[in-house]
Amino acid sequence: MSGTTITVRRVRPATVGLWVVQVLLASQFASAGVMKLSGSPVMVDMFAEIGAGQWFRYLVGALELAGAIGLLVPRLCGLAALGLVGLMTGAVVTNVFVLDESPAMAAAFLLVAALVAWFRRAVTRELVRKAVR
Repeated sequence: MSGTTITVRRVRPATVGLWVVQVLLASQFASAGVMKLSGSPVMVDMFAEIGAGQWFRYLVGALELAGAIGLLVPRLCGLAALGLVGLMTGAVVTNVFVLDESPAMAAAFLLVAALVAWFRRAVTRELVRKAVR
């Protein structure tokens, strides 16, 4: 015997499932963010209709891209999901009151991001606790 210790780490299916959801959500937000930042005509027109200026398109695109990246970083995933909840809350309100369009898609992303934020709340709590010290 050489005295080597083997550690077996058990992976829970729920953890794997949550990471799959986070990767899918990140890909959607990254795609939307890139469309806004690259000046897609659809996005330029939509933000012109919103009336806040094209700077707002860049801001939302950057926040979506940052949220997508944050969802993939274990230490930041809960905080990123929480930020995306705020962003999608604004999207729902904008769709209903400004664009007069269905908020279904934004509401669905809001719900998924809220679920990720909820299940990652311990990570967020620990991050905030360390930041406050």
